[in-house]
Amino acid sequence: MNTILILAWRNIWRNKRRTIITLSSIFFAVLLALFMRSMQLGSYGNMIKNSVESYSGYIQIHEPGYWENKSINKLLTNNDSLKEVINAKSTIDYFIPRLETFALAATDSLSKGVIVIGTDPVAENRMTHLQDKIVAGKFMKAEGEGIMISEGLGRYLNLVVNDTLVLLGQGYHGTNAVGKFPVSGIIKLVNPQMNNNTVYMPLKACQYYNGSEDKLSALVLVVNSYDAVASTTAALKQDLGEKYEIMDWQALQPELVQLIQSDNAGGVIMLGILYMVIAFGIFGTIMMMTIERLREFGVLISIGMQKMRLVWLIFFETLLIGILGLLVSFIAGIPLLLYMHEHPIPLTGSAAKGIEEMGFEPIIPFSLDPSIFLTQGVAIISIVFLCLSYPYLRLWWLTPLEANK
Repeated sequence: MNTILILAWRNIWRNKRRTIITLSSIFFAVLLALFMRSMQLGSYGNMIKNSVESYSGYIQIHEPGYWENKSINKLLTNNDSLKEVINAKSTIDYFIPRLETFALAATDSLSKGVIVIGTDPVAENRMTHLQDKIVAGKFMKAEGEGIMISEGLGRYLNLVVNDTLVLLGQGYHGTNAVGKFPVSGIIKLVNPQMNNNTVYMPLKACQYYNGSEDKLSALVLVVNSYDAVASTTAALKQDLGEKYEIMDWQALQPELVQLIQSDNAGGVIMLGILYMVIAFGIFGTIMMMTIERLREFGVLISIGMQKMRLVWLIFFETLLIGILGLLVSFIAGIPLLLYMHEHPIPLTGSAAKGIEEMGFEPIIPFSLDPSIFLTQGVAIISIVFLCLSYPYLRLWWLTPLEANK
């Protein structure tokens, strides 16, 4: 075997120009594929992070049936046993207690339907960074009654800091929910819809307003790693059973999942076209290596060399070219992707504005997911194996007489 490997290495450099051309085609194609795939997966990760951490969180726990109609009457009790199960999971960093409801927000002459989010200000700010989004006033306090309204809502109702907002709605189990609240701050939310109709309120004030002390609509869980979402969700379902409704971000935001899946399909098609080009390049090299050496093979067969050993020789020659191409691509690609990961491409102008209106950060980030490199390696080696069918069949049916014509 060592002899065959040495011969294969020498043979691929018998025609240096052809080998270098083949290596170059593999190098540029794989480098482009790494760049494209890293950018694509990085963009997906950024979309998920921005969308999930701006509101929904990675996992939510509700009372069974709450998510279907988000009724104020399907609330879970904020008990210690549930918190103990959550705190026992090492993959969960922290959780945010929320009480959400709908209300009519009114001033002296205007009114509008809004979503009211009662939350723990400190925990909420850790995930959504609401304090950084304040454009006027100050951040709400856990023990106070001051509320924060979105910029679009404030503009529509002609409200400024220290004005009073009246909220009218239905409370827990049919009670009337009516209250007057001072506006302590105005925030600008990235999501256009939320920026036009959102009110943030301290959790205790929201529970009192709805007549639902110690009740929550959801516990929003933040995990320490995106990769831990699936395992954490499964573990919580096993521990809590059917007593609670446990949903991950994919169930909470199916529209985002569909958007990623449709875009990913287009990326896969582009990679497929790229690898078809590589396949024809490798196949052309293998075919030329085989045809120009038929006389050589015929002589070797006539003096008693086994055809299988010749097949192994061609196999290792092609495999070495594929591995060399991958190696050079990875040597150049890893530093490039590391740099792009640390320095994402910023978007400007109308492109940035359009991305921001969708609720995403206006950058093009890059991913360092190991699967990116693994996928390219498997693809190239698979192409090599597929292209080897030609020399295998050609040598298997080759006779010394035919080779020496």
